[in-house]
Formats: sequence, structure tokens, C-alpha cells
Amino acid sequence: MANGMLALILAGGQGTRLGKLTKDVAKPAVPFGGRYRIIDFALSNCANSNIRNVGVITQYQPLELNTHIGNGAAWGLDGINSGVTILQPYGSQEGSKWFEGTSHAIFQNMDYIEKMDPEYVLILSGDHIYKMDYEKMLQEHIDKEASLTVSVMEVPLKEASRFGIMNTDDNGRIIEFEEKPAEPKSNLASMGIYIFTWKRLREFLTTNQSKGVSVEDFGNNVIPGYIEGGDNVFVYRFSGYWKDVGTIASLHEANMEFLEPDNALNIYDKSWRIYSRNAISTPHFITSKGLAHNAMIGDGCYVDGTVIHSIISQNVEIHEDATVEDSFIMSGSYIGKNVTIKNAIVGENAHISDGVSVVGTPDDIAVVGHQEVVGKKKEL
Repeated sequence: MANGMLALILAGGQGTRLGKLTKDVAKPAVPFGGRYRIIDFALSNCANSNIRNVGVITQYQPLELNTHIGNGAAWGLDGINSGVTILQPYGSQEGSKWFEGTSHAIFQNMDYIEKMDPEYVLILSGDHIYKMDYEKMLQEHIDKEASLTVSVMEVPLKEASRFGIMNTDDNGRIIEFEEKPAEPKSNLASMGIYIFTWKRLREFLTTNQSKGVSVEDFGNNVIPGYIEGGDNVFVYRFSGYWKDVGTIASLHEANMEFLEPDNALNIYDKSWRIYSRNAISTPHFITSKGLAHNAMIGDGCYVDGTVIHSIISQNVEIHEDATVEDSFIMSGSYIGKNVTIKNAIVGENAHISDGVSVVGTPDDIAVVGHQEVVGKKKEL
């Protein structure tokens, strides 16, 4: 059934709230959980949901993301009738194709979508951590004869003003959409996951574009337009683990939750694997002085210090008398002797020299950027 649905992952966000971690990479390419990148979850969900064709719409700093995705082989999406296509902005005689919003990015890639000729289009964000069977959502979309289905999850009412809120009737039909309302009427928060019947979405976008009506964004333009036009717009209720890791605090929190054996994400579930593209590395090595407690240690790591409740990604060096606690260390980083790291995120290929302290608090996570040097780096 899902073979008639094309997935489009919006992966062009700059992710400014992640600060120096997204200075040179798009947010979906930011590492997560020791061996993954954030976009791996959306791609793996597609593969596990039997969606065979995926378009990844990029814009900001796409090089690392493009290299990671490749031809989609890591997710089993490189077959004869399947594939991953990178969709980047481009210039033409008509001018710039720079994407101005979420639905504008879809409009600009209409030629690609028409070539794929799907019956349904699944719109995803490339920067969320979750597992979800999109086939179940599609089945509800079909059963309710919907033009648009929006995935939602219940959030505490006191936090609902941070989200786009869907107000529904008793049958789950959306009768009103409120973007970050001061006084929310419900707690059904949009997850930024949509299934559209493609024929209707194509008509909506092209008609409004020809009239000069703004259709740049799904939340501000398309969803309200569908509701006002009387389209069948329904919610799909999701109750599993889902996290937007768009801030330093949420990225750190999600990684620390990842360490918990009873984490609802359940990364060890063999029936719904999360796939990724990883370099081949040697087994990790912990010396006789090294200690790892309640920690994940990636391949290729050398640990001669102490690691407590932390995730250490591939090919990280932690030297004598260094301590890493409640932290996420990305791949290729060097941590010298007598270093203290606590409540921190350390970017890829960073260098932390001997005797340095990188210490944050649970409410103010310390951050070292990609390839950043902290302290004086010894000349080799």
C-alpha cells in the first residue's frame, strides 16, 4: 500500500538554535546517539514502513548530509524500483529556486513529484527523533477519505502554547488550526508530519500560485486554506516517543534518555531497526585504568579515563585521568589528559587539550563546536 506514497523529507533547516553545532552542517546531519545522524530516524521509518522512494529537500550546508545519505543503500533504498533523491535549490531562466518555506519547497519540486506520479505524498521533517509506522497513518487517511491527515500527539495543556494546535470535532476532523496560541483550546500538537492526496495538493498549490496567493508554509497557509475550503482534514493520533531536538537542551536531553534501558524509543527493537551509514572502525579499547559506567562506547574509541552516564561516538580518544560525565561526545574528538567534561556536548573532531574543563549544568549545557580546539593544541 505504501508503495503508492512518495516521502519528502524537509532537511534544509539551518538550525540556528543549535549554535556552533550547525555552523557548517544542516541540522538533520547533526550526530545523535553515538552512531546515528538525526535524519536516520525519518529515513529508517520510511524503509520500515515500506516506502520505497524518498526525496530529501536540502538547502543549508548540504554537503555532509548529501555524503551521509549517498544513494540510500544504508536504508535499503537503492533498489531497481526504489531510491533516495537529493533535491537542492537551483537556478533557471525564471530565476532563483531558493525555498521560501515548507510548502514552497514542495511547489518548487513539483516536476520531480510529477515524474514519480504518487497517489499520496508524505511530508516529513528531517530533525525529529522518533519511530513511526507511516503505513498505519496512510490507512487512516484512506479510510476517512481525507485530503490531508496531520499527525498529532497530546502534550501537557500548559505547554500547548509552544506548538501548532489542532482543534477537532468528535470524529477527529480538524475544524481549526492555531499556531502557538496564548490560550490553547486543546492539547493536540502538530508533529509536522502530513499525508496529502497528491492530486488535491497539486491543485491547491498551482491554483493559489497563479492567483498570487501566498502558499509558502504548511502551517500558516496550506492547512488553514484546506480547512476554510471545506476539505476533509483529519488528525492521526500518535502516542509513542517523539522529540524535536532543535535546541541544545533538547538534543542533550534526548541523548541522555537514549542511555536509559527502558527508553520508550527502544533502539534495541529488531523489528524496527534504525539504520545509518557508518565508517568501518576497529573495536573500542578500554585500558586497565579506563572505566566506563552506564555508558555507550562507539567503535574505534580509546578510553584511558573515566566515562560515566555518557555517549561516546566512534573514534574518540579519552586520555589518562580525564573524566566525562553526563555528556555526548561526537565522533573523532580528542580529549586530553586531566580533562573534565560534564553536562556537555562536544562536536565532531573537536580537540580538548590537557587540563581543560568543559563543565555545564543541567540547565545550561556546555558546547564545543565541530573541529573546535579548546586549550593549546600540541604540535605533532
